[in-house]
Amino acid sequence: MWLSEDQQRAWRNYLSMSARLQVEMNRQLQRDCGLSLADYDVLVALDELAVCRVNELGERLGWEQSRLSHQLRRMRTRGLVDRRGADDDRRGATVELTEAGRAALDTAAPAHVEFVRDVVFARVSAADLRALDSWTSQVLSRLERGSA
Repeated sequence: MWLSEDQQRAWRNYLSMSARLQVEMNRQLQRDCGLSLADYDVLVALDELAVCRVNELGERLGWEQSRLSHQLRRMRTRGLVDRRGADDDRRGATVELTEAGRAALDTAAPAHVEFVRDVVFARVSAADLRALDSWTSQVLSRLERGSA
């Protein structure tokens, strides 16, 4: 019924690490370049996808439609993204980086990557990295199968 002691400890450590990482990454981005972690996530996804439909971006980020709509509205106001098409039609509306959005990403990325490298990957062996990748891939695969 309950998790084993080892599973419970690992699970609690994972939850604590995940929550603290979110807070610290947000602080680092705010301090260094005035972006939120949500801004950065959108900018990175758009950099990888180029122009995409709004619903595709939401799927990529794993965000609810309302969260994405609010985030895109805030980012459009700041000139970081451009949205084309009907605001009430997620299927037809597309979103892309503006020049200002690309410049913000180019400014933010080096320090953010360095932060992640120092905090998450410093002194992690290649074997541990492979194990982490395998574990997270398996969990994501089970989640995707469960939500299909």
